[in-house]
Amino acid sequence: MTDTLTQLQTAVRDFRDARDWQQFHSPKNLSMSIAIEAAELMEHFQWLTTEQASHLAMHNAAARQAIAEELADVLIYCLSLADTLQFDVPGLITDKLAKNNTKYPAEKYHGRF
Repeated sequence: MTDTLTQLQTAVRDFRDARDWQQFHSPKNLSMSIAIEAAELMEHFQWLTTEQASHLAMHNAAARQAIAEELADVLIYCLSLADTLQFDVPGLITDKLAKNNTKYPAEKYHGRF
């Protein structure tokens, strides 16, 4: 499946609208939901070393599925917030990458922060 971000945003909107959930999708509620789902994603890696976390995510099928579902929840809420605020997601990301490219040129920041 090779959906564009715009198509995914439309699919998320359609899902929301079919359930009459737009009334609950305020920027405040959606931003809080992003944070809550991100915390649920982080729980999978809490207390693990970097190596253990990478191994869990790549080699434990049940954990990998659970992590994927939490990541999907974060992304869905992000797309919902962008939709509610009428942001053009591809444009938003393209603009931010261009800004970061200027701020952090590869020749200066390659391999370091």
